[in-house]
Amino acid sequence: MAKKLMRALAGETLDTPPIWMMRQAGRYLPEYRATREKAGDFLSLCYNPELAGEVTLQPIRRYGFDAAILFADILLVPQALGADLWFVTGEGPRLSTVTTQADFDKLGPAADIHETLSPIYETLRILTRELPKETALIGFAGAPWTVATYMIAGRGTPDQGPAHALKAENRALFEALLARITEATILYLSAQIEAGAEVVKLFDSWAGSLKGADFEAYAVDPARRIIAALKAMHPEVPVIAFPREAGPAYEGFARATGADCVALDNSVDAAWAAAHVQKDGCVQGNLAPGHMVTGGAALDTAVREIVAAFRGGPHIFNLGHGITPDADPANVQRMIDVVRGG
Repeated sequence: MAKKLMRALAGETLDTPPIWMMRQAGRYLPEYRATREKAGDFLSLCYNPELAGEVTLQPIRRYGFDAAILFADILLVPQALGADLWFVTGEGPRLSTVTTQADFDKLGPAADIHETLSPIYETLRILTRELPKETALIGFAGAPWTVATYMIAGRGTPDQGPAHALKAENRALFEALLARITEATILYLSAQIEAGAEVVKLFDSWAGSLKGADFEAYAVDPARRIIAALKAMHPEVPVIAFPREAGPAYEGFARATGADCVALDNSVDAAWAAAHVQKDGCVQGNLAPGHMVTGGAALDTAVREIVAAFRGGPHIFNLGHGITPDADPANVQRMIDVVRGG
């Protein structure tokens, strides 16, 4: 029988939804913190296939999730294109910026990314051997707009202001950068699939700051291009799209892009999403990550409401965003027990 996650992605309505969790390999787990210390730093962990494989497997061993997601980072693609990338402890990523034509001209061609990213493919090959036979393996990449926001600003920003400014001031350069990222993302995800990923996910973490025609041009169109290219090469591999904080624009996103599943953030009402998004196919989500910190009866109630709302169609249970470092591992088990046991 097909893996539970794959059945939901194929459009099957299951009695109990499959479950996994964004950032399920992360700092809330003591075993992750120990492995990261052994690696030395975050990027060294990403590029060490044995240790990256180990942290991917840790939440599967502990919780028995229905899927494992490759341990990597969306900013490895800019690095593979030639951007400088480093992480500042307690503050997050930093990159060399792309704000002028001269900056853009320093980037390498999309076809040259694989040498840098080859350890990521090796991690996937390790996981293909090591994962339990019932556990699906998810690969991923950042969506072009979200990756571009980091490349333009050189860091995460609260409102993606530098990217919006470049879009307004030099749209040709902005669109050339998005096109380069799009091309690289297609090649990267295809190579992940060839290395063993059974599903791929496109994370557009900052999609919500795109409005109107910009949302169509820079969230919908790149996703459609990427998914069409992947489907041409790997027609059997499903794609999950996550245009976070898209709000009403979640409706129709699967139809517009060809995504097999749309992941929902926790600002979206589950009953609304069941009526307006799930009618087009599988949905994923969307428990507020804060419940993993606070737990208790409120966690149980919220889980049951989401499961009930999406019971009428294909659904993958997940959080509405990544689990936070201050989460209690016991609350993760509690969530799983409620999803699987009612």
